[in-house]
Amino acid sequence: MTARAKQKPTNRADNGATVALPAMGIEAEFAVVLDGTSVRPEDLFGSPKNIVRTQMMHRTGRSYHLPTGNAIYFDTGVIEIATPVIEIERRCAARAGRSLWESIDFVRRELDAWEEREHHVIDLAGFSTHYNVSFEIPTHERGNDRSAEQLALLLTHMLPIPVMLLAANRRSTGIGVRPRANRIEVTADFTPDAALMIATATLIVGIARAVMTWPTFTLGNLESVAIPVVADFTPEAHRSRTGWVARFSSFAENPFVADADAPMWTTRDGETRSLRGIAHAVTRYFWPSIAAIGDTRSLRLISAVMHGKHASLLELDDRPPSYERVGRLCRWGDLFPESVLPRSRYERVLIRAVSRRPLLVDGDRYTPTGVDGWSHVVYQRDADRARRRFSLDELLAR
Repeated sequence: MTARAKQKPTNRADNGATVALPAMGIEAEFAVVLDGTSVRPEDLFGSPKNIVRTQMMHRTGRSYHLPTGNAIYFDTGVIEIATPVIEIERRCAARAGRSLWESIDFVRRELDAWEEREHHVIDLAGFSTHYNVSFEIPTHERGNDRSAEQLALLLTHMLPIPVMLLAANRRSTGIGVRPRANRIEVTADFTPDAALMIATATLIVGIARAVMTWPTFTLGNLESVAIPVVADFTPEAHRSRTGWVARFSSFAENPFVADADAPMWTTRDGETRSLRGIAHAVTRYFWPSIAAIGDTRSLRLISAVMHGKHASLLELDDRPPSYERVGRLCRWGDLFPESVLPRSRYERVLIRAVSRRPLLVDGDRYTPTGVDGWSHVVYQRDADRARRRFSLDELLAR
C-alpha cells in the first residue's frame, strides 16, 4: 500500500448515514497510465461521465453510479470504484467481490471504447483496496474501552500478517486500519486476483466482526488471547486520515520481502515463528467467525495459503504484471454466477434505483433521480416533482 502524500478530500458521504443490517463493502483505486505515462484522471477525463457512454445516476459530490450499482469517482489522482453496501451474511464477501470485479470489467470495456475513439492506449494500474466493515455499536455502549479508534488500533495488531499473506506483494509497504464514523476500513494494496481479494475480504470481515463482540477493545486483550503478535511491532499513524498502519518500518525486518516460512519473528509469548505460522495461528483462532460468513471456495483458498499449499503473492519474485494492466491481464471470470449466488438484498435495491425503475407509494409514482451517500436514494414524485429521500431499508421493506 503506497500512501499518497496529499491528504485526501472527503468525497465519500460518511455523515453518520447507516443501514439497519450489518454491512460491508469494498473499494478499489486505480492509477491511470496513458501511452505508458501516468496521468491524473481529473486532467485527462474531467469527469467519469466522459468515460462511461451510458447515462449514470448522480451520487454525492462528483461521484456517479455505474449500471452495476457501484460508485465511480476521481479521488486525488486515481479512479475509485466502490461497491454498494452488502449485508453481512454467509458468502457476503463473494457478493461484494463479484460486484467490484464486474464493475472493473465494465469500466475496462468503456475505456476500450475510449481508446478506439481517441487513438491512445490507456491502462488501469492497481493502487489500493479498502475493505469496509460496519461498526454499529450504539454510541452510548461504546464507552472508553469500546470506541472505533480503539478497535482499529487493536485490529492493527492482529490483521496485518494474515492480510499480507493473502493480499500483499513484495512491493507493498503496509496494511492499515482506519476508524470511520460508522465503519472500520482496512487498507491494503490492490490484489490483481479476484479469488484472493474475496478471500481477503472474508478473513477481514470474519475477524473484525468477531473482535467487535469483545467486552473491551484495549490492547490488554493481546495478553489474554492465544494470538501471536510480533514482539517489536510498532504501528505507525496512517498517512491518509486517522488510523494506524503496519508499515514495513514497523518491524525489525521488512515482512513484505522476507521468506514467509522462515522462523525469524519473535512474538510476545517468547516463541519464534514464521510469517505464515503467525498468519495461520491468527486465522485458526478466528476460524469459526470467518467460516460463518465465508463461501466454500474462499475458505479453501484461505486455508491453502495459510498451510503453504497455495502460493502467496509475497512468494513471487516480484509484483505480478497483472497489477499494471487491471481488466486486461486480470479479470472477473464469473467465479460466482448469479444463478449460484443471488445478489444481496441491498445490492438489488440499489441496482433497481440506479436503473431508474419507478416506485409506487400510496398511489403516487416516484422516479429515482439520485443517490445520497451509501444509504439513501432520492426520488421525485411524478405528479408535482416533489422530492423524497428513502433509505435503503425503507426501499427493502417495499
